Amino acid sequence: MPDWPDILWSHTWWRYDPTGSDYNAPYHWFNLFEAGVWFVFGVLVLYRWGRHRHSLLEPAYAAAFVLFGVTDVLESQALTSWLIWLKLANLIGLIWLRAVVIRRFYPTSKLF
Repeated sequence: MPDWPDILWSHTWWRYDPTGSDYNAPYHWFNLFEAGVWFVFGVLVLYRWGRHRHSLLEPAYAAAFVLFGVTDVLESQALTSWLIWLKLANLIGLIWLRAVVIRRFYPTSKLF
């Protein structure tokens, strides 16, 4: 019988091993690249907020991008169940913040 609490909360699904299989290094480096992209989006949102200062939701939106980047840095080393849940919660918040910020303040913006 599976150990559901372990599977749902603490199981390690993947761990970076540079001497491991062929997909270890590409998965590791892709996550680091992806983290860099999220950090850039966070900086762009903060830059736009610095110019317009519509709402304090904008720094929260930038923080959600940065947090998503941090989770990708963590994922580049190991993918665990708790990290998947954290990424899901962050993604839901990021999508909600994006919808609110874009709809209220930047209706013509399509990227960030």
